[in-house]
Amino acid sequence: MHNISKIIFPPLHKEGYLFVGLFILGTFILYSFSTFLGFIAFLLTIWCFYFFRNPVRIVPDIKGAIICPADGMIQQVRKVNWPKELKYRPENLKKNDKVWCISIFMNVFNVHVNRVPVAGSIKEVVYVPGKFLNASLDKASEYNERQIFIIEDKETKRLIAFTQIAGLVARRITRSTKKGDQFSKGETFGMIRFGSRVDVFLPLDVVPQVCEGQISIAGETILANLSQQREKPVAGILQE
Repeated sequence: MHNISKIIFPPLHKEGYLFVGLFILGTFILYSFSTFLGFIAFLLTIWCFYFFRNPVRIVPDIKGAIICPADGMIQQVRKVNWPKELKYRPENLKKNDKVWCISIFMNVFNVHVNRVPVAGSIKEVVYVPGKFLNASLDKASEYNERQIFIIEDKETKRLIAFTQIAGLVARRITRSTKKGDQFSKGETFGMIRFGSRVDVFLPLDVVPQVCEGQISIAGETILANLSQQREKPVAGILQE
């Protein structure tokens, strides 16, 4: 019964308490003027709680698995350059070498609590101010406000980068994670308000296990596996 109640009424992320409280207060105020306005405010309060929900996730106990950091849709799986803003780079990665970039787009109805893709320590955090273009656009990765993290995988000691990107509606990226923080795989590290995108940068020698258009679940969907590397292109894998 306890587990069922958590599914129906998932825990609220700490970022949401203030907003839900304000929505509840607004509901009472509007209801005192108009039953109709109070009802609309009540529905918005339910949506606000829904937006800040932080459901329990079962993280796959699979060696080398890279876990999806965000709920949403896999928008792109492509090859790109390593983020130029980062000081740290994977071993043997040259300036113009490509890496995999998997982009997850979150709409306003997705869970917005983000989770780290692997267990390990944060090696670098870079905040980049910018614009608020539609997060579904390719150029959002370069021009939008964003926060980039590098984490060193505890098992393989390899570096993985992931980026929270603000969008047209999202105007706030929480910034509580700092260099040196230790995380378990799938542990929450922050969120973006209210809808946006997360990019994950992976070594080119791993095989992406997701495809464009797929729906992902933060903390549960496996993006790739660091233990399953490849030396040559595999049939069916996206190429440049």
